[in-house]
Amino acid sequence: MKRLILPLLAAIALPGIAHSQTVTDTATGDVAVGGNVSQLCMLGTPTPAPVDLGQLATTSGTRVGRIAAIAPRSVTLAGSFCNFAGSAITVTATALVNNDATPAPTGFARAVNYTAAVTNWAPGAATATTGATAGGGTPSASSVGATQGAPKIADLTVNLSNFTAPSDALLTAGSYSGLVIVTLGPAPSGGGS
Repeated sequence: MKRLILPLLAAIALPGIAHSQTVTDTATGDVAVGGNVSQLCMLGTPTPAPVDLGQLATTSGTRVGRIAAIAPRSVTLAGSFCNFAGSAITVTATALVNNDATPAPTGFARAVNYTAAVTNWAPGAATATTGATAGGGTPSASSVGATQGAPKIADLTVNLSNFTAPSDALLTAGSYSGLVIVTLGPAPSGGGS
């Protein structure tokens, strides 16, 4: 009798064990992945730089000693970009001023004014025209261009033109230097259009 009971108990226990260990073959879990990209603007390397205007005064003829006819110059900032909407160009131009700070006598000037215009970013240009005095005072001017409404990459052009001496005076001898600063970044609040 013992032999009959044991196989019967084993047969009853096996189905109960198999039923209580049901396992699925698929499981799903979520892993969040994120990151951040900061606002970034980059200006290309100015080409050509520096800009050498050469002889600024006429050396013969009826205008001898006065500002020469200086051809416009262009500088390219290739591959300039901002990766966000709402950027603008600011251009600050400083007149060419004689490095010799000796005051200019009456009838002479130690400054050359010009216009710097940066194009190919937003509609229009960011344009600054210097208005230095004959003595070289108040040599800087600034302007903010229109706001660019989308991320953009472009070759910017800085055009230098309209070279003049204050009151068309005679230029004092010496080395003259000026500077154009181009800034690309978020549009100032209330600036640009």
